[in-house]
Amino acid sequence: MDERVTGWLLSWGIPSRLVEWGYWLAVVTGIALAIYVVNLLCRRVFIPLVGKLTRETATKWDDILLNETLLTDCSRLFAPVIIAVFLPMAFAPETQMLDFLLKVNLIYMLVIVAKLLCTLLSSLYVLSNNNDKLKNHPLKGVYQMLKIVVICVTIIIIVSILIDRNPGYILTALGASAAVLMLVFKDMIMGLVAGVQLSANDMLRPGDWISMPKYGADGSVKEVTLTTVKVQNWDMTITTIPPYALVSDSFQNWRGMEESGGRRVKRSIYIDMRTISFVTKDKQREFKEKGWLDNIEREDHIVVNLHVFRNYLENYLRNHPRVNKRLTVMVRQLQPTVQGLPLELYFFFDGTSWVPYEHLQAEIFEHVFAMLPVFGLRVFQAPMGIDFNGSNIQA
Repeated sequence: MDERVTGWLLSWGIPSRLVEWGYWLAVVTGIALAIYVVNLLCRRVFIPLVGKLTRETATKWDDILLNETLLTDCSRLFAPVIIAVFLPMAFAPETQMLDFLLKVNLIYMLVIVAKLLCTLLSSLYVLSNNNDKLKNHPLKGVYQMLKIVVICVTIIIIVSILIDRNPGYILTALGASAAVLMLVFKDMIMGLVAGVQLSANDMLRPGDWISMPKYGADGSVKEVTLTTVKVQNWDMTITTIPPYALVSDSFQNWRGMEESGGRRVKRSIYIDMRTISFVTKDKQREFKEKGWLDNIEREDHIVVNLHVFRNYLENYLRNHPRVNKRLTVMVRQLQPTVQGLPLELYFFFDGTSWVPYEHLQAEIFEHVFAMLPVFGLRVFQAPMGIDFNGSNIQA
C-alpha cells in the first residue's frame, strides 16, 4: 500500500481501520475508469479512424485484414493489460487473492489473444479467396486446422496455469495418450492431409462440377472444409463427402469440359440394316442436285444410301451455328448389334450451359429422325402389337 495515498486518506479524516478498504476501492475505481476511457477511445476514435483510412486507400487487402471485428478484438486486449499493471497496487505482495486474480486475468488475456488469432486467420482466408492465384484452391480446411491448433495451444497453456505446471508437462502427458488423440481427431487429420493433396494436385476447386455416384453426388462444389466437401446436386439437394474419399476413391471432374468451351454430345441411333441399300440412278440425280453427293467417291455409279446419309449429317453438323467447329465433329458406325447398326453422332455444343445443350441435342436428333426416310433408311424399333395384328392407325 502506498504511504502517500494512506496519508492523504487519513488527512481527510478517514479512520485508520477503513484506510485499507478505501485504498483498495480507489485503486479498483481507477482501474475501472481507465478501462472505460480506453475502451471508449478505441470504440469512438481508434476503430472508426482506422476504418476510414483503409476505405480511402486504393488497395482492398487492408479493408479485409483490418476489419471491424479484428480491431474490436485488438481493443479488448487493453483491459487485461491495464489490470495486470495496476492490480498489484490494490493488494499486498504475494497474497493469495492477488495471485488468483492475476491468474484469472491472464486466462482472460489468453482467450482474447486466441480469439484475435482466429479472427486474423478468418481475414486471411477471405483475403486468399480474393487472390487470383489462391481463390481456386480449397484452403478453408487448412485455416480451420490452424484455428484448431491455436485453440489447443491456448487450452494447454490455460490448464498449465490452473495446475501450476509447465506446459511441457501437459504435452508429455498428451504424448502418452497419442493413440487416443489420433482416434479422436482421425477425421480432422485425414481431412487436412486430403485437403493438402487436393490443393497441391489441383484436383478440386470450389465451383467445380463433379460426379461421384458412390456418394450420390452430381453437382457443383460449394465448400471444402476440414471434415466435409459440400456438393449441391442439380436437384438442389446437398451431398457431403469426406475429403479423404476424394483422394482414395475415383470421381469425375467436369472442369476440363467447362474450360474447353464445348460440351460433348455422343449419342447413337440404330439403323435397321434391312434398309441399307444401293442408291438408284434416279435417286443419285436427286441427291446430286441437292449437293449431297459432293466429296463422295463413286465407283461405276455405286453409292450406298447410308454413306450419303453419313456425309449429309457431317456437313449438317459442321454448318450448324451452335456446334463447336474447333473440336471433333464425326459421324461413325459402331459394331452391329441385334438391335441394328449403331450410327453415332460425336460432336461438341459450342457452350457449357445445360439447358441450351439439351435443346441442341433434341433439335439435331429430331432432324436426323425426320431425314432418315429421305435416304430410304429406317430406324430400328422393337415390334409392337399393331405390327403383328395388321392394325393401322389413321391420322
